[in-house]
Amino acid sequence: MMSGALSCQGLTKRYGATLAVDHLDLTVPTGSLFGLVGPNGAGKTTTLSMATGLLRPDSGVVTVDGQDVWADVRRAHRVLGVLPDGLATMDRLSGPELVEYTGRLHGLPRAQAAERAAELLDVLDLPDVDRTLVVDYSAGMKKKVGLACALVHGPRVLVLDEPFEAVDPVSGTTIRALLARFTAGGGTVVVSSHVMALVEQLCDHVAVIVAGRVVAAGTVDEVRGDGTLEERFVALSGGSRELGGGLTWLASSSD
Repeated sequence: MMSGALSCQGLTKRYGATLAVDHLDLTVPTGSLFGLVGPNGAGKTTTLSMATGLLRPDSGVVTVDGQDVWADVRRAHRVLGVLPDGLATMDRLSGPELVEYTGRLHGLPRAQAAERAAELLDVLDLPDVDRTLVVDYSAGMKKKVGLACALVHGPRVLVLDEPFEAVDPVSGTTIRALLARFTAGGGTVVVSSHVMALVEQLCDHVAVIVAGRVVAAGTVDEVRGDGTLEERFVALSGGSRELGGGLTWLASSSD
């Protein structure tokens, strides 16, 4: 039996001859702030897409808060908040309109959805965008309004793909505090990131995915061992690549 706020068992996805996710097993403890890391092309985004009902797996089972995601995706989405990376949104709405509409799609009454949207956008320092369409937002602003959409219905499990990408340091500090409050209240957060230092500071658990499989998982201390998380990540991912004797022409840039 699988347990935890989010669990994957035997999760598999192929794109033609490419095996993107290879019978992946992963359990995210309830109440944790869980980091998911891996090199480019390791299968992180594909895994999160399957785990959140956005991409159907070829095989395997995903449960969120004890519910089989693919047995009833709509039911699972009631407890899930998702910030996908690069997924198109209704960007011809203003920020308040988009967050409120997202709340309405989750079944919130209009007044409650509007109140929550205003509160979230204020906390995320997006209070003065009533007339600006999301399509005209900066990359960092789009990340923040996407996070507001993920939170507006009060989910129990929050899955965020690169939530700090393009976000300024002040907003990043606010988001970290928001996620800490969410987990302190009993929620569970899964964060995908390429920034090892951020995961090391923010998360209490971490999993490393390489070639579509989990190669290490546990508390941050357990996974990093005696070194840093970045050192452990590089070792698990195959080590750093030597530059060799090429690129000698780069020396001319200092002339």
